[in-house]
Amino acid sequence: MTIHPIVILGQPVLHTRAAEVEAFDDDLEQLVADMFDTLDASNGVGLAAPQIGVGKRIFVYDMQADDGTPRRGVFVNPRIATSKVPGTAPDKDDEAEGCLSAPGEHFPLKRADWARVNGVDQYGAPVEIEARDWFARCMQHEYDHLDGKLYIDRLNARWAKRAKKTIKANGWGVPGLTWMPGVDPDPFGH
Repeated sequence: MTIHPIVILGQPVLHTRAAEVEAFDDDLEQLVADMFDTLDASNGVGLAAPQIGVGKRIFVYDMQADDGTPRRGVFVNPRIATSKVPGTAPDKDDEAEGCLSAPGEHFPLKRADWARVNGVDQYGAPVEIEARDWFARCMQHEYDHLDGKLYIDRLNARWAKRAKKTIKANGWGVPGLTWMPGVDPDPFGH
């Protein structure tokens, strides 16, 4: 079992488009296993490789869907299609989103309620899922990480202002900050 520290926003790898995976080998298989170990230790539902400092287009998830989609999975070099994002303001209670790279914080964000993700797994086998509601939110969130975006980058003006104050108060937004799942206190209180 290998658990990696999770980098906090401000680390350049979180703000840079991740590179396509080209080698499907033992190193990739080990990286995916490490990502699942890290995800499990963090009590999260999704983890992208950039969140552990690896600029590769990989994410893992562990989230129960209502439609029988496998609870755990991995996407390598994924592509995503979504339904249109509603133009209404996000609900602060029902649409609050969090991120392991902004530990302990939640801000409301409007997302599409449907997403189709396809790519391959760590062995190069094709993988595709259709996700709805919170599962679709998770897929969009993790995919954004691969494009160098955090959910706070997508907040509306009202919530972006609050997030900016929170980032400053926490001392984030600079390189070199991490937290260690399973060692540091769980920032989300699980």
